[in-house]
Amino acid sequence: MSDSEQNKAAVRDCFAEASRGNFGALDSILSPDYVLHPEGVRGSEGLAEMVQGYREAIGGLTVTIDQQFTEGDYVATRFTIRGRHEGELMGTEPTGRDVEFAGLTVSRCRDGRIEEEWELVDTVSLLKQVGALPEVAQA
Repeated sequence: MSDSEQNKAAVRDCFAEASRGNFGALDSILSPDYVLHPEGVRGSEGLAEMVQGYREAIGGLTVTIDQQFTEGDYVATRFTIRGRHEGELMGTEPTGRDVEFAGLTVSRCRDGRIEEEWELVDTVSLLKQVGALPEVAQA
């Protein structure tokens, strides 16, 4: 397996294991000095804590990888998260609504493990779906 394919596999495994709540697998996927920007999440424990918050708020949480691209040690991943709003989410009480929102992550890997990531998630869309944002007036 090429380095690019090994890196893509590590990122796919990270999404799969974390979304399932199999946080014990993260130690073999992430480097010990892993960091996620802009949240400043550090290490496998930090990532597990962040993901668990989403798992508690979004029942049946699934992550679908829509596309992946590699360039050297970097993997860009476009993904979609789906589930049902069943727990408190960013100050919003559960609504029972189905939600779907997208994200992009750029992962820097070394020796088949993820060392650093930059992530952008469409939280505006998510918050709008659960009624946490006011409707925008139409002109």
